[in-house]
Amino acid sequence: MIRYRHISRTELDMAVAWAAREGWNPGLGDADIFWAADPEGFVGAERDGELIATGSIVSYGGEFGFMGFFIVRPDLRGCGIGREFWLWRRDKLRARLRPGAAIGMDGVFAMQPFYARGGFVFSHRNLRMAGRGRRAVAGAEGGSLRELATLPFEAVADYDRRHFGFGREAFLRGWIAPADGRGLGAWDGGRLRGMGVVRRCREGFKIGPLFADTPEIAESLFGALAAEAAGEPQFLDVPENNPAALALAARHGLAEVFGCARMYHGTAPALPWAGIFGVTTFELG
Repeated sequence: MIRYRHISRTELDMAVAWAAREGWNPGLGDADIFWAADPEGFVGAERDGELIATGSIVSYGGEFGFMGFFIVRPDLRGCGIGREFWLWRRDKLRARLRPGAAIGMDGVFAMQPFYARGGFVFSHRNLRMAGRGRRAVAGAEGGSLRELATLPFEAVADYDRRHFGFGREAFLRGWIAPADGRGLGAWDGGRLRGMGVVRRCREGFKIGPLFADTPEIAESLFGALAAEAAGEPQFLDVPENNPAALALAARHGLAEVFGCARMYHGTAPALPWAGIFGVTTFELG
């Protein structure tokens, strides 16, 4: 008999390890930060006392939900286990949100028809672009870039909310100052005009989010963040509906290696995609 339940913090480490085996390349510190975002947001399917599937059903203050980490143990795929577990997760998350709140997800392209049958509507593609980090040119960082953790947290949270659509302060507190990485903000005239984070992953580094008021600010942030990955693989998850983001990736020699379909159950939030040059994470939005 299969039982659905919340998973423990230790079991979340198992889910992250499964994600690594799937080639999703999670960050080294992701599990701690994901757990802080919503400890009730991680679930699993158990059979005979053994975890056989995992997934996230993260709620952002009941105003918005995000589904990710959907993994069924490879030897049990094709048996219908994933379909029933996914439907349970969708309904469990809906029950955690206020009536009418939307749910987002970044699903692999092959699963898009299944997610559509479950009520999710395609928005656009988010493309994982890969290349190699380069050392910054001396003085290229500019005086306006500051460490995110040194800026007023309220300003950082507000800027993130404008680009993500909802508050996620518990997540941000850990995300903006990774132990193996860097968070930077473009601070101009007492206000934030761009922000980005780079973190070490199982392979190389990922940049995300990368939000900016202009392509020029995004370029400055990307150059400084990419320098952290000098000589190593680097990845940026680019929303295909922002041509300026695709152009930035092309200028830096990044090529598409993976992608997900951004889909929504319910009304999609109106986000400023022209200012979103890199999404934060496929797992939590």
